[in-house]
Amino acid sequence: MTEFTPLAGLYGGILIGLSAVLLMGGIGRVAGLSGIFGALLGRWKTENAWRALFMAGLLLGAILTALFGGFDSNTMAFPGNPLTTIAGGLLVGIGTAIGAGCTSGHGICGIARGSPRSMVTTAIFMGVALITVFILRHVIGG
Repeated sequence: MTEFTPLAGLYGGILIGLSAVLLMGGIGRVAGLSGIFGALLGRWKTENAWRALFMAGLLLGAILTALFGGFDSNTMAFPGNPLTTIAGGLLVGIGTAIGAGCTSGHGICGIARGSPRSMVTTAIFMGVALITVFILRHVIGG
């Protein structure tokens, strides 16, 4: 069963929203993680420095949260195997390419800007997520 943690969700949401506002207000960029990370995989450009810093901040934030007791990394379980992890990563990558963005770009930044495309895309993300969880928990029994 999934643990209900409303305060952690609230704090995390505030920090995600704040980072999106700071990135948009500071340099006029949308905090779409698939686009930020994907640009780092190509040829290096001087414009990529902010992307590298943003990704490093995500990793550092998770490390610091674990070090200061925000969560116990020893209790985390990852039920996937290498094959399903690779397949899932490829499907997510294909989905972000088809949808022209990811949940952070559309679901956080796009909806906040009132983008109809982002609203539709986020509704599709959420619908597929609901169906996937239902199938995994109630049909397959995962």
